Amino acid sequence: VQLQASGGGLVQAGDSLRLSCAASGRAVSNNGMGWFRQAPGKEREFVAAVNWRGDSIVYADSVRGRFTISRDYSKNTLYLQMNSLKSEDTAVYRCAAARSAYGSTRPTDYRYWGQGTQVTVSS
Repeated sequence: VQLQASGGGLVQAGDSLRLSCAASGRAVSNNGMGWFRQAPGKEREFVAAVNWRGDSIVYADSVRGRFTISRDYSKNTLYLQMNSLKSEDTAVYRCAAARSAYGSTRPTDYRYWGQGTQVTVSS
């Protein structure tokens, strides 16, 4: 499985972005999926995760109410809609496919990782 993240960019605080993560190689419809981010000088941080059916979702406290994770099975693609962006959301965002059907907050539960897309929010 190859994961290709896209959609990052430079925006102002309060703006919105939608990240996409296109999977290729095989369908990931049976995998949990997640988004993580890493800011310069900081450790990798969990952002959001969704199970294989799309009906169990978990968010980090820092993004709950502002970010929405979703998946399109017909396109084999994962999304992260980010609204009301803040400067502290600046990071490289990476998508990942889990080893199981369930989303997880732990990076070790993911088997496949995308290369990341940069999100920069200016205040």
